This record gives sequence, structure tokens and C-alpha cells, in this order.
Amino acid sequence: MDAIELHDYGRIHAFTNMASRLVGCDTCQSPARLVGNTPVLWVPDLLGQTRNGFWAKIEGANPGGIKDRPALHMIIRARERGELAPGSPIIESTSGTLGLGLLLAGISYGHPATLVTDPGLEPLMANLLRAHGARVDVVPAPHPVGGWQEARRQRVRELRDRHPGAYCPDQYHNPDNVAAYGGLALELAGQLDRVDVLVCSVGTGGHSAGTARALRRMYPDMRLVGVDAVGSTIFGQPARPRLMRGLGSSIYPRNVDYDAFDEVHWVAPGEAVWACRTLARARYATGGWSVGAVALVASWLARTEPGHHRIAAVFPDGPQRYFGTVFDDAYCSRHDLLGVVPAEEPDEIAHPAEREVARWTRCADVTAPAEARVEVTQ
Repeated sequence: MDAIELHDYGRIHAFTNMASRLVGCDTCQSPARLVGNTPVLWVPDLLGQTRNGFWAKIEGANPGGIKDRPALHMIIRARERGELAPGSPIIESTSGTLGLGLLLAGISYGHPATLVTDPGLEPLMANLLRAHGARVDVVPAPHPVGGWQEARRQRVRELRDRHPGAYCPDQYHNPDNVAAYGGLALELAGQLDRVDVLVCSVGTGGHSAGTARALRRMYPDMRLVGVDAVGSTIFGQPARPRLMRGLGSSIYPRNVDYDAFDEVHWVAPGEAVWACRTLARARYATGGWSVGAVALVASWLARTEPGHHRIAAVFPDGPQRYFGTVFDDAYCSRHDLLGVVPAEEPDEIAHPAEREVARWTRCADVTAPAEARVEVTQ
């Protein structure tokens, strides 16, 4: 090899060594390996009134969002217990994000999936589910008591009766959903060293219960703040039709750990839209209804908590599925969501039964509604 070749070889070798140090992610044989180790981003006070802020766990960096974690864990555990035989189908109810996670798990471990949803599912999400191989079953009408969620669950039961051997993860009541978030908690602990306040949206109850449970083993005094949707029944408000998907419920999931919460906030759709769009302009990292609602509450906590407190907020997904809702001016205009500017402080109620809330409202008395206690015993 002459001098020129040696010189070129040396440059190539040096560049390769530098590139290997810069590239920190794994190469993956399975898409399941893409889940986890999501980043944390500093988000300043959305109102710009203080220099305080909070840390956002960007779960939208997972392939399908936060529910990739429980989808994989529930399927792995079902296979280990023999509840899901090799090649057997998965049937589940979803408003979208869990569906993507179940498809990721199905592709990784060889299971077809049928996903039961409702007409409120965004067209983009429906097309994504089908593109990833799902059979999408849409229920035509809400249940008179349990709304769309109960209608979907009843349809899942019908489909399981027709397909012996099919497995339903039952995300609302499956403790594996909760256990799946131990990894998220460990990531937060490693990234932040300390968490004083954790802010989570609440739907199935999985990520709030699982993340808080694991973090409190390390930080026993950590406070958990739940974020619900106006019109959701989870924390004792009356059930109403809801625009927001991904948080809130018209049933009482057994995975909701009522005793774990120090306070709960309800957020209205227009307030969530304002927060989502403010996040997009201010920090680029944004998402849908849950992200907006959580950011609104976490930003208020940053303004009102002692400055040394470390606040972590979980952002469950990114903005992609919301181009026709949160980020669509025509949609927001039809639903009177444009021009809504949240108050600087939430309303306060002493108990969830005090009155029905219509805007951002806080309550420090978190108890399981009587209907939820009945659900747990069934």
C-alpha cells in the first residue's frame, strides 16, 4: 500500500471510529427493540410568567406511542402463561394508540390482530392500523350506559366467542398493563435523578399507576397528579360525550389506582388545543389531547410549586394522528375550540360530586366513585 493509500485508509479509519462513538442507538433485529429509552425535554412555563418549567417524557418517540410498552408486555406475559398460543389472534378494543402497540407486538411475535373501535377514530389512525395488518371492526352505536367504550368491549366479547383461542388483553383491567411501566419509571429516575411531582393523564389507569408505583419505591414522598377530561366518569364526574380521545373514560377501569393520586385536574378540549399549539410554537415537541391537557397542568404546577421541585410530565404521543382535529382550524372552529385561552389558575372544587365541571378544574379529594368500587369487586 503506497503513502496515498495509507493516508486515505487512516482518514477512513478515524472517521469510522468517530461515527461509532456518535451513534448511540442499537441495531435491532425485532421492532420490539425500538420501544423505550425515550428522551426527556425541558418545557418552560407555557404562560412565560416564570423561569420555571417541567420535564416532559416524550413517549411519542416510541414507534406507536406510550402504549407500545403495555402492548408488548401484555402479549409477552400472555404467551408465557399459555393464554396466547403461537399464531393465535389478538382481539382488543382501542381508541388508536394501543392498537398500534398490539400490531407491533403481533408483528414481533406472530399474531394477527382484530381491533374494535368506534366512528370517532381518526381516518389517519384507521388507515395506519389497516396498513399494519389489522382487521378494524367499527361499532355502530354507543352503549346506553357505558358509551363507546362499553360498546367496543361488548363487541370484543362477541368476536372472542366466535374465535376460540383468541386472546383479549383487556387493557382496562389487566394488571400487566400497570406492570409494563416499570421501565418508564426507571428511565425517568436515571434521566432526572429525582422526581418530586409526576403528572399523568388517566384513561385505562395503566401508566399513572405503574409509573408512580415504581417511582415511589425510590422517592416515597413523590406526589402524583392525575389529568382527566371534562365529561369523563373516572373520578366521579357525570359521563358526557367527549371530543378528546386517549384520556378519560365512560367506564371505571380497575387499573386506576385511586389511592395513589394526590389531586386530579379536569381539562376541556379548547384548553388542551391551546396548550398543544403553544407547545408546538415554543418547544416543537407537541402531541394530542392528552399531551395538551398534561402540559397545561404541569405548567401551572411549575408556576406554583417551590422552584427546586422537579416535575415530570408524561407526554403519551406525538401530533401526527391529530392533523384532522387538534391542529385543524376548520375542525376546531366547528367545535368552538379556537381562541380559547385557559385561565391562569384552575377552578377548585372540594369534592368531585360538588358540581359538574366545564373547564379546567382541580380537586385534592381523590376517592374512588361508588361505581368504581362495584367494578373492582366484580
